[in-house]
Amino acid sequence: VKFGRVYAVEMESADGSKISKRTVFVTVGTTLFDALVKAVDTPEVKQELYAKGYTHLLIQIGRGSYIPARSTGDNGSLAVEYFTFSSSIAESLSSASLVISHAGSGSIFESLRQHKPLIVVVNEDLMDNHQEELAEELAERKHLFCAHPQTLYQTITSMDLDSLLPYPAGDAKPVAKLINKFLGFPED
Repeated sequence: VKFGRVYAVEMESADGSKISKRTVFVTVGTTLFDALVKAVDTPEVKQELYAKGYTHLLIQIGRGSYIPARSTGDNGSLAVEYFTFSSSIAESLSSASLVISHAGSGSIFESLRQHKPLIVVVNEDLMDNHQEELAEELAERKHLFCAHPQTLYQTITSMDLDSLLPYPAGDAKPVAKLINKFLGFPED
């Protein structure tokens, strides 16, 4: 499985012609991460995503207070929708062409399990940020891209989806090794 593959859903336009829907799904999980939502909502980020062929932006804002600007996408730009929480983000995740996520391990590994191209954005406001270590390690192994809110635009601009490698499914050893290293246990 190569990540450079285009994940698109065929849709029918108002005139009956077929068009591809390529959605960027943004998730903050159950956290408050307005910095990520604000970074994605900038004109520069939205224009760059549109220039890369994405058509829709779906943002899960969680407990945040920042409300992104909705757009129908009729004016040659991304269509933008948002929601706070959902009983399951599985459908949003499975239909995504690109995922931009907070650094929670559940969101990271579910995206990787589904072979979704992934940009993990680290929440710098968290204390004892073990999530950053996990994201950086997985980025070093070329399974995802790692960014901070202020570097998200540059990450999107320079990302090469063909450079990503699939995460080996069902092999918990690399994760266990990383956790053991983080906890200070000796390597076997």
